[in-house]
Amino acid sequence: MKVVAAKVPVSTVWTSPEAPRDIDAPAVAAVPDVAAWTKSMDTETRLGLHGRTLTQLLYGEPVIVRSERDGWSEIVAPWQPSSADELGYPGWVPSAHLGELPSSATAPVAVTVPVATLTAEPGTARSGSIGLDSPGTGADAAGAGALAELSFGTVLSSVEHVDGFTRVALPDGALGWLADNALRDVDTPATTEERLRLGSLFLGLEYLWGGTSTYGLDCSGLIHAVSRVLGQRIPRDAHDQADALESVPIDEAKPGDLYFFGRPGRQIHHVGFVSPEGMLHASETGKRLENQPLLPERHETLVAAARL
Repeated sequence: MKVVAAKVPVSTVWTSPEAPRDIDAPAVAAVPDVAAWTKSMDTETRLGLHGRTLTQLLYGEPVIVRSERDGWSEIVAPWQPSSADELGYPGWVPSAHLGELPSSATAPVAVTVPVATLTAEPGTARSGSIGLDSPGTGADAAGAGALAELSFGTVLSSVEHVDGFTRVALPDGALGWLADNALRDVDTPATTEERLRLGSLFLGLEYLWGGTSTYGLDCSGLIHAVSRVLGQRIPRDAHDQADALESVPIDEAKPGDLYFFGRPGRQIHHVGFVSPEGMLHASETGKRLENQPLLPERHETLVAAARL
């Protein structure tokens, strides 16, 4: 086994090297275009991801490689705890998406905006929002001189701060710069208001099975990504989140807590942030991230609540 890191902005984790379909080619290319991939899929095609995709890795995220075959690596992702494996979330990614770990492992900062431009020099980086229907990705979208466009939830080690910019350690021994207004020190204590504000950045984003990035989120992916930005390493999947987090009575849940949903005799299948309006959540394939009152059918399957 060896420890490496994701060296592309978003790498989708698959159940096997045989899982991707022809339409998934942009996601598994050596330089993946996740924006083009998500834009190309209609609801039926997205439903076909069930049983194919598992989660996503973000730039600089460490992974353990267990084996390699035919250009693919069998990995576990230790930043994504899972009951499926004690070392982290298991699956397969293209080997071309992996590189050497960043040289620094201190003073971590997280990207807190939908996209942040990584540049070779300070003063040229920018940050901002995306059009949720057609987000850009990669250096071309980021502008001339950019190294990459990084997703919300990306965590990198900071090396120095200069005039509103932060130098960060990158995979394969490289260094780059990000604008300070796109970043948050992950060691800063989180607040309920911040948790809901960050989740609300993605209102209207189309649900993506296995998604943990700006280009698509599933229900537990939203909770996991926001928690990562706020310095909380929690499990990746809803049922594991329910098992690991502090349980609270459902009628005592407050905004910023979590609601969990399940059916009798089956494991929990859905999670969302409790909000003043009801629940902020990535609903299901074919729908978009929303902040709405709980529908009657949701009330019928509400089984637990937890506090982050």
